Amino acid sequence: MRNPLTGLVLLLAAATVLSGCTDTRVQTAAAEAMRKGGDNRTGEYFPAPEGWWKDAPEHDEVYRWGQGSGVVADGPDRILVGFTGDRGRPGVEIPRLARNMVVEFDADGNVSQRWSQWDTLIGFPHQLYISPYDPERHIWIVDRGGGPHNVHEQILKFTNDGSELVMRLRDPNPRQSDEVVLANQPPGPLDFGQAAVLAFFPNGDFVVGDGYQNGRIARYSVGGDFISQFGEPGKDSPGQFDLIHGIAIDRDRRIYVSDRDNDRIQVFTENGEFIEEWPDIKGPTGIYIDENERVWVMSTTLNQVSQFSMDGYLEYQFGAYCCTRGGFNGGFSRPHQMNVDADGNLYVANFDGGYITKYTPRPDADPNKLVGQPMLMQGRATD
Repeated sequence: MRNPLTGLVLLLAAATVLSGCTDTRVQTAAAEAMRKGGDNRTGEYFPAPEGWWKDAPEHDEVYRWGQGSGVVADGPDRILVGFTGDRGRPGVEIPRLARNMVVEFDADGNVSQRWSQWDTLIGFPHQLYISPYDPERHIWIVDRGGGPHNVHEQILKFTNDGSELVMRLRDPNPRQSDEVVLANQPPGPLDFGQAAVLAFFPNGDFVVGDGYQNGRIARYSVGGDFISQFGEPGKDSPGQFDLIHGIAIDRDRRIYVSDRDNDRIQVFTENGEFIEEWPDIKGPTGIYIDENERVWVMSTTLNQVSQFSMDGYLEYQFGAYCCTRGGFNGGFSRPHQMNVDADGNLYVANFDGGYITKYTPRPDADPNKLVGQPMLMQGRATD
């Protein structure tokens, strides 16, 4: 008579063998999908070759680029960069020049055009923008002011070629300090506290993250008329900000705010009603939402770019500081603004380094780990 336990033992042995084969196949497939070695410092991108970023022709042993504060791509062969003006090289103590405030570069990193006619108008071109809804592709600049000519804080809108200034929102009583002035609350329509960032609605309205002192989000019409505002300086409650340094709007018209010195992202409705907080994000300096519903956040503190889901879960990150001993091509030095051209090339303005990092997607790149084109909203903006 056959022992029933024998059949059970044989069945378990067969299952074990089959399970082992399956595990081996899974492990082999997973290993083949991974790259051997590497440290992900440039993510799914190749950095532009060494020497891509260059000095201007007039730079010498004394002067170099100022801080690289803003960047916007008007195509793969036209990259506009905002600088704080030319400054001295390391160890050279000289006055900053109101020169090379806004400069255009071609795909190879060569200077192709300078906005020298506006060098005395612009003090600190903190961020540069093109609205994705604007067929004329105007160039916007958020200007923190100051500089050699003591420029007022302002929002500037130029024709695409930079030949004409078509709108200027100028603070009549500028404050050239990062200190929060609580007595100034609530601020008037043009009483900027070193405004930092912009985002756009489809009908031409725009919101300003204002910014270093005021801690507010202010909305203006396409013609520059003040519409509304929300927020105040603070560190504890929802709707309080300690240095607004990034702003983006998703398809459902929710407003995402990089609350930099509070180490968090806050999310609001279009009307300023608090939705949620994403905590423990160190020094979020910029925020960008792409067409694939990914939220990209830059950190000047960590020298990284992080990818979040639309509900705030960390999914991926890349980047590293470039400038310690053994620095490398493609690293960051306090990344300040990023932008993507129509070909998917990624550009990052490095504030401390005074240079632009250019990234080109790897041929075998995971598309889920590449920064996509800007997200566009659904429907029309409300009046």
